[in-house]
Amino acid sequence: MARPRDESSPLFAGNAAGTLRLIVYLALALVLMVLDHRNGWLWRVRNVASMVVEPVYRLANLPSAGMRTLSVAFADRKLLTEQNQRLREDLLLANARLNRMAGVAEQNQRLKELLDTQRSLDLNVQLARVVGVDLGAAQQRLVLNLGARDGVKPGQPVIDAHGVMGQVIQTLPTTSVVMLVTDPAHAIPVVVARSGLRTVAYGARDGSGLVLPSIPLAADVQPGDKLLTSGLGGRFPPGFPVGKVITVAPATSGMFRVAQVQPAADIDRSDDVLLLHDQAVPAGPPAPEVPAGPPASQAPAPGAAGGNAPAASSSTGAVHPTLPRVTAAMSTAQPARAGSLP
Repeated sequence: MARPRDESSPLFAGNAAGTLRLIVYLALALVLMVLDHRNGWLWRVRNVASMVVEPVYRLANLPSAGMRTLSVAFADRKLLTEQNQRLREDLLLANARLNRMAGVAEQNQRLKELLDTQRSLDLNVQLARVVGVDLGAAQQRLVLNLGARDGVKPGQPVIDAHGVMGQVIQTLPTTSVVMLVTDPAHAIPVVVARSGLRTVAYGARDGSGLVLPSIPLAADVQPGDKLLTSGLGGRFPPGFPVGKVITVAPATSGMFRVAQVQPAADIDRSDDVLLLHDQAVPAGPPAPEVPAGPPASQAPAPGAAGGNAPAASSSTGAVHPTLPRVTAAMSTAQPARAGSLP
C-alpha cells in the first residue's frame, strides 16, 4: 500500500524547496571535505569530538568488559582452586611418603641393632614382630606373630637391642603372649653392675617402670646404677641390661629403701624383638690353645742344626746330657720335702 504524499519525508519532497535544500547541503559537505583535505582545519574538531564521544564508547562497552572480567576472574579462581587442591594433595602425598620412609628407616635401624646384638653376643635367637599391645595399668602384655608352630615355648626370655623386655607366658599355634618386665605381676632377679648387690626387680603397680622395694639401708645403691640380669632362677641368662636406677628413697616403714628403675628396653616403641633359646652347654674340657711361635716358613729345617744344637732322638736312644742331673736332683729333693711335713 503506497503512502500518502503528505506523509513523505520533507527532504525528499517533490517540491522545488526540498530539492534546493538538498543541493545546498551537498555543496556544503563537499566544501567542508575539500577544505579539510587540503588544509586540515577540522582535525581539532575531530579531536574534541573524539574526546567527548570516547567516554560514551567506554560507557557503552562497560557491560561487556565487566562480563569478560568476571568470567576471567571466575575462571582464574576456579583454576587457582584446582591447582591449590592438586598441590595440597601432592603435599600430603609427599609428607606421607616421607613419614613412611622415616618409619622404614627407623625400623631398619632397630633391625640392625637387633642383628648387631645377636652377632656380638653370639646368641641363639629368633626374630619376632609385635602384632598386639596391651599397655594398661593392670597388665603389660605384648602379642608376637610367632607361636607354638614356630618353636616358641612358655618361659622364653624376650629382649630387644637395648635390654630385657619380658618373657613368654602363653603360646598359641601362630601367636604368643609376652609379659613385660613392667607388669605388676612380673619379677626378675637382677644385680647392680657397680656394687654387685643382688636383688629382685618387680614391675611397678602403675606399669610405668620397675621398682626395687626391699633394698637394705646399708646397701650401696645410687641413682644412675645399671641393673643386669643375675642369672639366678635359670630363666634369664646373666649379663643382660634390665634398667637404670632413677631415684632411691626410704620406704614408708623405714626399714628398707625403695628404688625406681627405668627399663633399658624400649617397652613402648619396639616393633621387633628377639626370642632367646636355650644356649648349648659345651661338653668336655675346652680345646687346647694353639702355641704361639714363628711362622712355619721361618722355622729351621730338621737336620740342619749346627754344633750348638744337641741331637735328641727317641728313635736312636740318645738322651739329653742334663737329663740325669735333673732326675737325680728330683730324687734327692723328695725325701727332704716329705720330711718337712709334720
